[in-house]
Amino acid sequence: MDKNIIIGILAIIVIIGGLVWFGRPSSNNQAAGLALNSNGVLRAEETDFDFGSISMAAGNVRHAFRIKNVGSEAVTIGKMYTSCMCTTAYLAAGDKKFGPYGMPGHGFIPKINETVNPGEEAEVEIVFDPAAHGPAGVGEIQRVVTIENNGRERLELQFSAMVTP
Repeated sequence: MDKNIIIGILAIIVIIGGLVWFGRPSSNNQAAGLALNSNGVLRAEETDFDFGSISMAAGNVRHAFRIKNVGSEAVTIGKMYTSCMCTTAYLAAGDKKFGPYGMPGHGFIPKINETVNPGEEAEVEIVFDPAAHGPAGVGEIQRVVTIENNGRERLELQFSAMVTP
């Protein structure tokens, strides 16, 4: 093989490798396409909710988590996603409603890019389908909804339930 062809192939490999390396996100918030530049902080009145005992036959259950920007600057919510395909989440901020958002890898999860100013609140509604896993889905479950933003940290809202037939 010609020496120039080998050098050309190696150069292309190095360039592609560099693009992949430098193009990768370096944090969860940057993965959402948001710069880490806000002193805003999203907090929830409650971060863990227990549905108690729920029946597959009774259908979906819902719960709303109130979130608030308790920081000194606006926070931009970039993405929201769930830990399981049995759960969907919606964001209501002001008169806007976004969603449904689900589990990464199970459909496209669009960016939200909604701003929550200091002192403002929003609501995250979760919907859990206890029948999503079929008969094997009985027993205790725990799920998480993650909210990525440009504040200091992402916010995780958890819920649990005891699923019965």
